[in-house]
Amino acid sequence: MTTTVAGLDSVTNDQVTAARATWSAFRRNPLGMISVGILVLLVVVAICAPLIATYPSGYGDQVLQAPSGAHWFGTDNLGRDIFAEVVWGARLSIVIAALSSALAIAIGVVVAVLGAYFPKVDTIVGTVVDLCLSLPVLPLMILVAALAGPSLVTLVLVIAFFSWPEVTRVVRSQALSVVRLPYMDAAKLTGGSSVWIIRKHLLPAVAPVIVVSVVLTASRAVLSAAGLAFLGLGDPTSWSWGRILYEAQQSGAMQSAWWTTLFPSLAMLFLVVSATLISIAYNDARNPRARED
Repeated sequence: MTTTVAGLDSVTNDQVTAARATWSAFRRNPLGMISVGILVLLVVVAICAPLIATYPSGYGDQVLQAPSGAHWFGTDNLGRDIFAEVVWGARLSIVIAALSSALAIAIGVVVAVLGAYFPKVDTIVGTVVDLCLSLPVLPLMILVAALAGPSLVTLVLVIAFFSWPEVTRVVRSQALSVVRLPYMDAAKLTGGSSVWIIRKHLLPAVAPVIVVSVVLTASRAVLSAAGLAFLGLGDPTSWSWGRILYEAQQSGAMQSAWWTTLFPSLAMLFLVVSATLISIAYNDARNPRARED
C-alpha cells in the first residue's frame, strides 16, 4: 500500500513538472505570446469600453463618413461612430464567448469523463456524441434561435448546446487512454472513491486537452454568435460585431462603404486567429520532442 501511494505521489509530481516545462516552452514561442497579447488586449478593450468610447446611440450628422481623425473607423448609415460600435461590440461578443464556452466545456468534460471512467456509460455517450456531431449544426442553430427569440440568453444556450459534443469527443478520447494506465488501477487499489480518483487523477491528466478546448470553443462561439446576429437573430438591444455587419447589410452600406464591415470583421479575425495560434503553440509546448528542439 505504501508503494502504491508513493507511486501516485510520483505521478502528481511528474504532472507538476510537465506543466512547468510546458509553460516554459510556450513562453519561448513568439507567435503564441503575441496571440496571448492580442486576446488580452481584446478582453481589456471589452472591460474598459466605457472608458474608451461613448456608447453608440441615436443619430449623427456625418453619415457614412470614411475613416478620419475624427472617426477612426468611419461612421455608419446613421452617423454613429464605428470605432465605438466595435469597442462596445467586443464586450458582448466576448461575454457570449466566455459564457457559452464555459457551459459547453462544463457539460462536455463531465460527460466525457463519466463515459471514459464508467464503461457502461461510455456506450451511451459515444452514441449520443456521434449522433449530435452528424447533425447539420448551423441550420439547427438558426431554427432554435429563431423559435426562442433573439436575446443574450438564447445565444449562449444555443451555442453551448451545439458545442459540447465536440468538447466531449476530444476530451473523451484522451480520458479513455488515461483510464487504462497503471496508476489509475493503483488509485483504485488504494480504496479511493470514484469521485476522488476522477478529481485527483483523471481530470488533471486531461486538463491540457481541456485548455485547448476552452480556447477553440470560445473562438467558435464568437463566429457562431456573429453569424446568428448577422441573420438578425442576435440581441437587438446590445452592440456586437455581428450586429454591426447586420446593420451594414440591412442599410445597403455593405456595398458602398467598405469600412462598415472591414473593422468588425478584422476584430473577429484577430480573435479567431489568435485563439488558433495559442492552441497550436500550446500543443507544441506540450510535445517533449518540440521542447528539446
